[in-house]
Amino acid sequence: MTTTEIAISAAGARLLGDLTVGPEPRGLVVFAHGSGSSRMSPRNRAVAQALAGAGLATLLMDLLTGDEEAVDLRTRHLRFDVELLGQRVVATVDELAADPAIGALPVGTFGASTGAAAALIAAAQRPERVRAVVSRGGRADLVGAALRRVTAPTLLVVGERDPQVLGLNREAQAQLAGESRLEIVPGATHLFEEAGALERVAALARAWFTRHLGVA
Repeated sequence: MTTTEIAISAAGARLLGDLTVGPEPRGLVVFAHGSGSSRMSPRNRAVAQALAGAGLATLLMDLLTGDEEAVDLRTRHLRFDVELLGQRVVATVDELAADPAIGALPVGTFGASTGAAAALIAAAQRPERVRAVVSRGGRADLVGAALRRVTAPTLLVVGERDPQVLGLNREAQAQLAGESRLEIVPGATHLFEEAGALERVAALARAWFTRHLGVA
């Protein structure tokens, strides 16, 4: 298992990411962080580690540059600019397609909070590339009408004690064009900080991606 820092060019922005690839990867999952998080998110890294154990390559990306993160810490507006975040996930998926080592792998996207909206936007705009989506406590509702263009199988994971986001996910699920499932993690709040909650998310994501990305 090798982890390499890479840079992605997206509309003039240089975005950094950590690409982890095993000896015989069977698929690639691109992580989209949201709500002020970054590729250093311990929760998403824990999920990525579980996916690596299933033979999947993973890419944890910073969707904002360093300067943008500094601005967002003060204004908190860029983290909710899902169109900007979504286009950067699209640019990432496009650039990885040209990589001779991993470009042919089936792709999934994993998004947390507002990053889930970005993951779904990429699925809507690149249906031929993005074959599965997992949302953790995600704001799928922010995608709007584009939800009707998401044909990739989509798993929505929400904490039982996160009622507002749970309601928004129920509404969003009804608009998805493809296969979907809503999984409610018992006792979990928005950040899945409770004992065993994040492990449950990781197990659900691993099963979803291995099924829909064709991993043996």
